[in-house]
Amino acid sequence: MIDTATPSYTSFNGHKRIASGSLLVNALAVKHALASDVPSPLLIFCDQTGQVVDIDIRGSDAEIFARLPPEGCQLQGNESALISSGESAEARGRGRPKLGVVAREVTLLPRHWDWLAAQPGGASVTLRKLVEEARRANVDRDRQRQARECAYHFMSAMAGDMAGFEEATRALFANEAAKFRQLTEAWPADVRDYVRYLAYPLPLAEVPSLAP
Repeated sequence: MIDTATPSYTSFNGHKRIASGSLLVNALAVKHALASDVPSPLLIFCDQTGQVVDIDIRGSDAEIFARLPPEGCQLQGNESALISSGESAEARGRGRPKLGVVAREVTLLPRHWDWLAAQPGGASVTLRKLVEEARRANVDRDRQRQARECAYHFMSAMAGDMAGFEEATRALFANEAAKFRQLTEAWPADVRDYVRYLAYPLPLAEVPSLAP
């Protein structure tokens, strides 16, 4: 999985990569390939999710650009959840900024609510702190999980009928990088290199399963 701060895309004409970069760059590359009457399937993938992005490439370049979504592919938003536990507006204080929080329902056992109610700041503040602490503690593991899911999405679309797909999938989710590379070695070069890039953005020497 690639950095989610800057959405980027990669296009394939069959098994050949034809563009990488912004959504507009990829859209125009696909439009040009279609104009060339190329019979191979043309697909644009989001580098952050590994999923196919559907866009309308009819009309002029300016018309295509005008139709593109401002944020590219649909990424997960960075929402902060405000958990309501019966706190009143008076308890939060008049005029207090909302900080972009969003109210959601959470089901907990009575002892959990009792513990949260006893914490400084109340349930909402405590839950936000717990979530942030968990995010920081699990950032590396979450990044690896997201990278595997991203690579799997692409594999399913582009390599589902290729030799070793099932075995490569198992190696991917077992974080067996060396085996994954071995099983994908015979795949078309652009497909192979891109799925490895999605699965293991770091140099292989830094992949946990290969660390000395």
